[in-house]
Amino acid sequence: MSGTDPRPEAGEIQSDELYGVSGGQVADLRAALDAHDLVRVEEMALALHTADLADLIEGLAPSERRILIDILGPRVDPELLTFLAEPVREEVVGYLGPADVAAAVTEMDTDDALDVVASLDEPVQAEVLEQLEAGDRAALEEALAHPEDSAGRLMQREFVAVPARWTVGETIDYLREEAEHGAEHLPEEFLDLFVVDDGGKPLGMVSLSRILRTRRPVRLEDLMDTDIDRIPVTTDQEEVAHLFRQYDLASAPVVDTDGKMVGVITHDDVMDVVHEEAEEDILGLAGIRQDSVYDSVLSTSRSRISWLFLSLLGLLCASLVIWLFEDAIEQVVALAVLMPIVAALGGNAGIQAMTVAVRALSMKELHRGNALRILGKEIMVAAVNGLLLAVVVGIVAGLWFSSVHLGAILAGSLVINLLAAGAVGVIIPFTLDRFSVDPAIASSPFLITVTDTVGFAAFLGSATYFLL
Repeated sequence: MSGTDPRPEAGEIQSDELYGVSGGQVADLRAALDAHDLVRVEEMALALHTADLADLIEGLAPSERRILIDILGPRVDPELLTFLAEPVREEVVGYLGPADVAAAVTEMDTDDALDVVASLDEPVQAEVLEQLEAGDRAALEEALAHPEDSAGRLMQREFVAVPARWTVGETIDYLREEAEHGAEHLPEEFLDLFVVDDGGKPLGMVSLSRILRTRRPVRLEDLMDTDIDRIPVTTDQEEVAHLFRQYDLASAPVVDTDGKMVGVITHDDVMDVVHEEAEEDILGLAGIRQDSVYDSVLSTSRSRISWLFLSLLGLLCASLVIWLFEDAIEQVVALAVLMPIVAALGGNAGIQAMTVAVRALSMKELHRGNALRILGKEIMVAAVNGLLLAVVVGIVAGLWFSSVHLGAILAGSLVINLLAAGAVGVIIPFTLDRFSVDPAIASSPFLITVTDTVGFAAFLGSATYFLL
């Protein structure tokens, strides 16, 4: 924690005061910067928790950020870089320079240091690595060689590993001696100790609380929990998150191809993964691979345009269907008025089914074993909702245009389109997932194309057959 963060007394705390900074705090800091009140700027900034200081920096304009970083200088907690959004982090790194960034990286835990270095552009990354001592540079380069989003990138390389033959007393003495000598290979904070064999392979683990409650002569092999989950270094981070959620883990060892322990993943690392994966899925449903409110206009445009082009192709297909029935639309103007109802309701119903399916795939709740059952359920839901909506829109359309036949055609077309929407809302994400395509990214354009095309074809086709 950087400085202290004065908080109101417990009885006065509001939910929006538990974390972060307010717009008022940002405005006050800006006023202090404009007034060149350096003492006030320092007091306000250094009194914040490092994470809150990162929020404050993100709320400033680029020119204001640079001034603040210049004022605070080396007094800023190195962990500030880990809390900043990537676009702002790159900006701040540019202000600091490779030498200062390297010095900050050296002070971080290895997982945080890797996260910062990996997020940098390659030229800047190379400059920062060049500033590090040989040992630190080699460790980071080895970590960067692991696949992106893998356990090897996620793990912390500082952990407590002790032999099974040791006693509780020997373990406590070892930890105290290492702490006195400032051992860099031990983490500053930890919850579990890992018991390993002579080859460094994990045999079990012992919680720190259990160590403290046990008498000194007891051996670790008699105390350890052998039911542990060993995570291969190449495991995808999303799978790691599922493992922690499934078994309610606080930490787990990471092993290399020989089974030797090379790192540890803790619950706080997994929280970051859960946040990151959820953010990716939310953005993916809108066709955005990576986006931030801090990105430039051109960067944001590039991240969105491909999905819009794919959507355009789908809409052209739907427009082609409308063009095929242009004569019917010219004769019955009401068709043009009512068409959007069928397409829009079908699209909305499809998005509901698709969102549930994408979430289920992400949580490993939708798989081959239950796909047909879930598909059947969504079709039944679509049928119930379709019939209820069909009654309403059929009556409204019939009264509006004084045509029972038109109301019936609209109602029937709506049921057909909602059934199609419910089906493809599950089929499309499931099929894409089978072909290793991210369903969160690619499902929406296909879904909208199907619901628009089916909706227009059903409505205009039925109207042409029965009314003309």
